[in-house]
Amino acid sequence: MPLYIVIRIRGEADVNPDTEKTLYLLRLRRRYAAALYHSSLPGIEGMLRKVENWATWGEITKDTLVELITKRGRLYGDKPITGEWIALNLGLPGGVYELAEKLLAGEIHYHRLEEKGVKPFFRLHPPRGGFKGSIKIHYKAGGELGYRGQDINQLVLRML
Repeated sequence: MPLYIVIRIRGEADVNPDTEKTLYLLRLRRRYAAALYHSSLPGIEGMLRKVENWATWGEITKDTLVELITKRGRLYGDKPITGEWIALNLGLPGGVYELAEKLLAGEIHYHRLEEKGVKPFFRLHPPRGGFKGSIKIHYKAGGELGYRGQDINQLVLRML
C-alpha cells in the first residue's frame, strides 16, 4: 500500500464549504502545504476525490521522503527534525532513513506523530521553474491538479 503525499495547489477563494472542511481535516490549510497519508486509511480515497480540484497527490518514494523530512520536517516551536531527535523520542536508531522506511511500510503514520511534538504537515515553497500547466486543470489533461502517481516526486523536489 503506497504512502501518498498531498499538496494543496490552489488558494482559499471560492472554496465550497464541504471542500474547505475536507482540506482542513487533511491539514492543508494554505497554499503549498503538504501532508502524508497512507492509502490504507479508511476514507482517504474519498477525501482525495473531494479535494481533487484544489490539491494534487501521488506516491512518494523513499529518497524524496527522506529529503522532505530532513529539509521541511518541523517540531512544534519551529525546530527541525533531526536524526538525534528521532532516535531519542521515537526509538529509531537509524534516524531519518529508518523513519522513512517505517512510514512507507505503514508501521508509523506521520500525522499521528503530532502527540510526540511533530507538526503533521510540511510548508513548501512554490515550485522552482513554476508549474508546467494550469493550476485549474487536472494533471491528465495537462494541468496540475489531481492524482499524478510517481510524478509527484519531481514536483516535491522542486518545492523544497
